[in-house]
Amino acid sequence: MLVKDLLKANPKDLICVRETTEILEAMQLLIKNHISCLLITDGEGHLLGIVSDKDIFKAAYERHCDFTSMRIADLMTTNVIVGVEDDELSYLGGLMTNNRVRHIPIVDQDKLVGLVSIGDVVKAEMANMEAHNRYLWQYIDGTYPA
Repeated sequence: MLVKDLLKANPKDLICVRETTEILEAMQLLIKNHISCLLITDGEGHLLGIVSDKDIFKAAYERHCDFTSMRIADLMTTNVIVGVEDDELSYLGGLMTNNRVRHIPIVDQDKLVGLVSIGDVVKAEMANMEAHNRYLWQYIDGTYPA
């Protein structure tokens, strides 16, 4: 399955913030929207970085006294692994596994167009395996229509 097919079938509202967003506001957005990362963009939709709940949790542990005064710019990852709409989901799954990340932003012409999570990849792979299993059982049973 291609990323563009997933994005079309499962559109998501992207929760984006600015670099100047305070950490407590970022935490509130994560909790309120039941998500585990925020995308950081400029005013024109260009991806500047990403910050995860784990990044914030780590900062809270390491800087427990002053982490609430921090801004997203202090924590965000700027060297972001990105995908494009013509990527295969299985390719993104490999990127996520090899780089130990749970989300890959999708860009088109340097503009943010979507976000793929490891859960999206797993769901798509499970649906694919279920279809293959059904066809194999039909073949074994002799009920395959070919």
